[in-house]
Amino acid sequence: MDLKQHVIVAAKGAIVGGTMLVPGVSGGTMCIILGIYDRLIHAVSTFFHDMRANFLLLFWFCLGSGTGIFLLSNPLFQLIESFPKPAGFFFMGAVAGSVPMTFQKAQVKKFTWHIPVCVVAGAVVVWALAELPTMDQMNGGGLGQAVMLVVAGVVAAVALILPGISVSYLLLVLGLYAPTIKAIGNLDILFLLPLGLGLVLGIVATTKLLEHLMQKYPLATYLIILGFVVASIPTIFPGVPQGVELIVCAATLLAGFAAVYKVSQL
Repeated sequence: MDLKQHVIVAAKGAIVGGTMLVPGVSGGTMCIILGIYDRLIHAVSTFFHDMRANFLLLFWFCLGSGTGIFLLSNPLFQLIESFPKPAGFFFMGAVAGSVPMTFQKAQVKKFTWHIPVCVVAGAVVVWALAELPTMDQMNGGGLGQAVMLVVAGVVAAVALILPGISVSYLLLVLGLYAPTIKAIGNLDILFLLPLGLGLVLGIVATTKLLEHLMQKYPLATYLIILGFVVASIPTIFPGVPQGVELIVCAATLLAGFAAVYKVSQL
């Protein structure tokens, strides 16, 4: 690729990186919309077949996505800190907005017993993740926190690869969303390094498997994702708003749903 193509890849990466900070917005879905998903998956799964070309594609994409994440992390963190409930309801709406696309990708043609079983299986995964210790339960960081961040990175890698799953709401389920956004804005290397290590390990270890599952078993794969998405919504409920805030939260809920639903329809 020439420099112009590299810049285009980096620009697409910036869009993906910036938008996937919002829970409910899937990085994989954004890559599909921007027409770069298949190239990225192929570059990872066949990295050593054409190392130079694949490295350049991944380097420029990661450079752009890192830039997008860094530029938007601080404003988003300030928004969450200042307006926690409206932001929380926006995130709930955004997660719900990805449900129609996920169901559509499952290619359900008729009702069978597989459908509820797969949806429940996805929900069980969320409940299991929700039982993991959160950052607040970690005593001053150390090895336990580092291990948890590596595990979270591996889980986030799966969400990054699969269209329909949002990395950000996975971090919300794990209680890591706000700390991660803050760490990005402050360039907290001790926090970001184990998380990034887990992300790389997860991508390398699962890309081929997930690509195979999406192609060969779309019904089961996307129904499990659907269960994951639906079960995630209550885990990010920020509490019952009062007074005028109730109207604001209802508006942000609808705005979150509409934004992600419209993007997914592209």
